[in-house]
Amino acid sequence: QVQLVQSGGGLVQAGGSLRLSCAASGRTFSSYTMGWFRQAPGKEREFVARITRSGSSTYYADSVKGRFTITRDNAKDTLYLQMNSLKPEDTAVYYCASTYYSGTVRPADFGSWGQGTQVTVSS
Repeated sequence: QVQLVQSGGGLVQAGGSLRLSCAASGRTFSSYTMGWFRQAPGKEREFVARITRSGSSTYYADSVKGRFTITRDNAKDTLYLQMNSLKPEDTAVYYCASTYYSGTVRPADFGSWGQGTQVTVSS
């Protein structure tokens, strides 16, 4: 399994931006499709974005499309999530995760998870 360590996050006003990072170690990072998920208090963990092994293709939840950008740097074994035009409803704990599957958005299909990082957007 790959180990994932997240950084970034914090408190930002509505309309602001944040960038999350997820550093991988232990296995070949480029072997995995990577994703970002989030979980708000009292809610289930939900899919945010996904990127293919090479980084050539991405997929987003409708709620973040046009505002969030997922990228990866396979030379640095790092995944990123750039979040712009943040809204209070984006407040959640964000998780990066890895999977061998190519087209899934189900949390159960992701085998390794980062520790989570809090993102709070104030109105």
